[in-house]
Amino acid sequence: MTAVTALARYAPRYKLEIGTPSGPEWLRVSHILEPDGPELTELLKRDNDASGHVSAHANALSLMSFYAGRAPAAALLLWALEGHVLDIRPQNLWVRPHDGHGLAAVAIGSADYLPGGLETLYDVVLRQHLLPLSEELHRRTRAGLRQVHGGVAAGCAMAFCAATREEESLDPGFLLERWQTFAAKAPAGLNKLGDVELAGGKLVYLRKTCCLYYTSESGDGALCGSCCLTPRDERLAAYEAGRPIVTV
Repeated sequence: MTAVTALARYAPRYKLEIGTPSGPEWLRVSHILEPDGPELTELLKRDNDASGHVSAHANALSLMSFYAGRAPAAALLLWALEGHVLDIRPQNLWVRPHDGHGLAAVAIGSADYLPGGLETLYDVVLRQHLLPLSEELHRRTRAGLRQVHGGVAAGCAMAFCAATREEESLDPGFLLERWQTFAAKAPAGLNKLGDVELAGGKLVYLRKTCCLYYTSESGDGALCGSCCLTPRDERLAAYEAGRPIVTV
């Protein structure tokens, strides 16, 4: 448990609450994944109400980017640092949404490790969780699977990138190698949907799909720093210069 809770010092997204949470505001991930379940309906509504999306398609893409950047982050960083796979199977994982979009908190019932390595990580993060969620979002909203998977890739990448951005940061070269190991054989071709690069002494993500957040009322036409609608060299130059960016 100590190693798991200590991850939060690298960035708020790695903070995990340990123990089965109580209260109606907590959503069990296994319930979020149920077809036509009210939990996912609630998450989509919150994101839409907060952002003012132009379509259900854009709502789904925005939700996935923010969700994937938070729910599995601690497990991904723990694997990167120690090679252990935290038990974040859907039945052992809860999320508490913000009043608006995104997640305010993540909890696990028990901080146990699962046997196995990278394939087990793929299983609990992707095959049991984010990819079924992608399928359900696609079914509900008709958002293209490649675009939804782009949000999965971007969110997972932030588990590696964010730990290089705080005052107490990790070696970006090491985390880049760990990302490349993770992405190389990740299901759904996530390695083809964006690239992690070193810029300005930090890891940054360059998307090859768009989340359409700029089309929302709160997006106000501003493109995310990682957005594929901005030429790659311009994105890297902005990151190198340390200019303010919007990202998941």
